[in-house]
Amino acid sequence: MYNVEKFNPLVDFAFKKLFGVDENKDILMDLINAVVSEDDKVENIEIKNPYNPKLFKNDKLSILDIKAQCIKNKQWYNIEVQIMNQDCYGARALYYWSKLYNSQLTAGINYDNLYKTISINFLNFNCLANEDYYHNVYKLTNVVTKNKYSPDHLEIHFVELKKYHETFSNTLDKWANFLVKAHKYDTENLPKELQIPSIQKAVEVLERMHFTPEERDNYEAGLKWFRDEEMAIKTATNKGREIGMTEGKEIGMTEGKEIGMTEGKEIGFMDAKLKIALKMKQNGISTALISETTGLSSNEINQLS
Repeated sequence: MYNVEKFNPLVDFAFKKLFGVDENKDILMDLINAVVSEDDKVENIEIKNPYNPKLFKNDKLSILDIKAQCIKNKQWYNIEVQIMNQDCYGARALYYWSKLYNSQLTAGINYDNLYKTISINFLNFNCLANEDYYHNVYKLTNVVTKNKYSPDHLEIHFVELKKYHETFSNTLDKWANFLVKAHKYDTENLPKELQIPSIQKAVEVLERMHFTPEERDNYEAGLKWFRDEEMAIKTATNKGREIGMTEGKEIGMTEGKEIGMTEGKEIGFMDAKLKIALKMKQNGISTALISETTGLSSNEINQLS
């Protein structure tokens, strides 16, 4: 017998309760390993800030990230999900990476005891305007030789789920699909591509997950933010399309009189797209959403002023 309600793991509170407990370390490790390179995969970890209902009651878990350390090589991992679009999220991600890296230096510890720290950010919005692929990794490199900085301790991953398209070519694709659609799945309704032990267990955990009244309030607050963000994106997209249709027709007719109907339609449509893109850019809409709405490339949008 399954719960009628299916919780959404993109809500940070549910994400932490799903992945941030010791009994689910195996699915957290599989999620980490789907993101990082072969050299940084983990076989066993210790969750340093596990989800604890008592801590939630006292501290409200204002930062719902998951900190874990690999037992074998001592590397640190910080995993976080964010549903709210934040203009300065790149700076925020770097700041929280630095806090975790800095926290390793306790009294009596020297710099040679600092370990590589990897930050993994799952985002329900587009953060990187100049990147089209949904998974991007940043490290320190020499701008001329492209050699990695030594020691190679800084690594930040951005997994922008809005850029994910329904593919299943690797394990990260499968986890991305789960995170986006988990609230629609159950153990009896799971695509065959997702039928791997770690994701099957994650679905089962979500099905039997329950909240105390205080936990429920926190989850509902996060869910409201999630729904508001989804509606804002849908509204912006529809508005862009409406402007495109109206201005495209007007400009197409004007240009058509001078150059000919065929060329006029083509030029008018292109000019309309440029005007729409510029207006959306001036209103602070992300490059990725502008590109999706108008069909322009990131480079074309970045050149608009």
